[in-house]
Amino acid sequence: MTGTFVILDLLGGVALLLWGVRMVRTGMERGWGERLRGWLERRLSNRIAAFGGGLGVTAVLGSATATTLIVASLAAGGVLAPATGLAVLLGADVGSAATAAVLASGSSVAAMLAPVLIFAGYLTFGRSAEFRPRNLGRMLIGLGLMLFALKLVVGATAPLREATLFHEVLNALAAEPMLAFLAGAILTWICHSSLAVVLLLTTFVMNGSLAPEQALPFVLGLNFGGGLPALSATMGQPAAARQLPVANLLCRGGLALLALLAMTPLLRGLDLLHLTPATAVAQMHLGFNLAAAAIFLPLSHHVLRIVAWLVADTAPQDQEPITPRYLVPSATRTPHMALTNAGLETARMAEMVSRMTDRALDVLDSGKLETLRELTVLDDQLAAHLKALNRYLGGLSAEGQTGEEARRARMILHYAGSLEHAGNIIRRNLGDRARAKVRRSCRLDPTQQARLTELRALVLDTLRVMPAALCSDDLEVAKALASRKDAFRALEDHIVATDLSQGSANSAAAKLFLDILRDLHRVNSVLAAAAYPRLAAAGLMHGSRLRHEDGIRQE
Repeated sequence: MTGTFVILDLLGGVALLLWGVRMVRTGMERGWGERLRGWLERRLSNRIAAFGGGLGVTAVLGSATATTLIVASLAAGGVLAPATGLAVLLGADVGSAATAAVLASGSSVAAMLAPVLIFAGYLTFGRSAEFRPRNLGRMLIGLGLMLFALKLVVGATAPLREATLFHEVLNALAAEPMLAFLAGAILTWICHSSLAVVLLLTTFVMNGSLAPEQALPFVLGLNFGGGLPALSATMGQPAAARQLPVANLLCRGGLALLALLAMTPLLRGLDLLHLTPATAVAQMHLGFNLAAAAIFLPLSHHVLRIVAWLVADTAPQDQEPITPRYLVPSATRTPHMALTNAGLETARMAEMVSRMTDRALDVLDSGKLETLRELTVLDDQLAAHLKALNRYLGGLSAEGQTGEEARRARMILHYAGSLEHAGNIIRRNLGDRARAKVRRSCRLDPTQQARLTELRALVLDTLRVMPAALCSDDLEVAKALASRKDAFRALEDHIVATDLSQGSANSAAAKLFLDILRDLHRVNSVLAAAAYPRLAAAGLMHGSRLRHEDGIRQE
């Protein structure tokens, strides 16, 4: 029975460690995710800066896989070049290894800090009603659980020092480097965390189950397996999102396989270093990732050429990443041509918002949450388009540019900003409603589904009017676009008055339907309001929606 309890304690410790990593990552992404993305984007001026940005973000997130998924979404949206993205991922691998080294060397600190962090996190989470402090509390609890799990794993493996059979199994694996390599890779893929495997191997080395040099093939295997979770998570995404995880796996995995073939000289080098059991695994892991960064940072362009050949874009036409097509730099010398190109590119943004609306509402019918992944990619593409338009129109020469052309440029940016804002609402609000409906197994009745079909048609009709209002700059078309707001409000008032009466609004499905209705209202209002500057310039806008009647006596 002793062996059974050892296995149970070990499994519980690893599970607690993974849960702590997840809590830290979730707290950071929810509380500071957008700031991290923005900080990462600002650090992408060159490969060295991108490497440092990836290292810093991963040191905070505690997960190279999370950083890889963030960078893959940015690459799919055209925000960063593939070579820069690969530099970020190489930095993320080093940051993850450095985090593992710090935790692996702090077992005595873990016993002291773990309860303090958990208690502080509980107080912060429980006593605060604000969003970010609560997520800070979640992160503190997660970090405390990670340290406590380390203590639990060390204690659980203590009886293994006397377990002859366990020593024989480990030594048998270590005697066959390829088997040890596969064991490390598979275990890391299953755990989705190289940190957990590093700490587990550190424990085996410290209790004498493995010699430091015997742990080398396991370390090489865990570095190969560390690239697999991000690769599997991006399988259904466009080629631009899949290329970076493949490139990262090619770098780490290729170097790990080469190192496996060169085990004999590597073991001689390890003997010269005189590694201590407490830090041997972490130092080998960190050294491997530093070597990978030093080798592949200068070769990133060559690696990506190979990956581009390996990863063909087999996605359907409607799922292909959309990158700016008409923003030809040479056209900026002719303002009229440049403005026409910018207008065409803004019309393509309307197509992206239309696709996002369809994807979010389709989930309400299909219940397939995988569809919502496309919202993130499309929203990133909208942001990338808006930035590209700002740069493109900002590069127009002031010489020869008339006042009308300057007004036109401002109007195009206003339309593009409205579309990007609508995409944010769909991703962050409407997507969350669809996700909540599926997770709560909430069912909309046939009447509500029919109403959503009508509302969807109105929003999509507004999106069809937008390009015409922008490209033609016709006053009547601008009026038609602005009138879509009143049309939506009329339908919304009718739905609230007829379908949500007699207390039916108290049901969970009705509340969810109302939330979706409000989100669609916001999306439609943002789109229709894009016509307001044109109408205001023509003197057709009131200063207020309140009607001022003649004869009202001023008190």
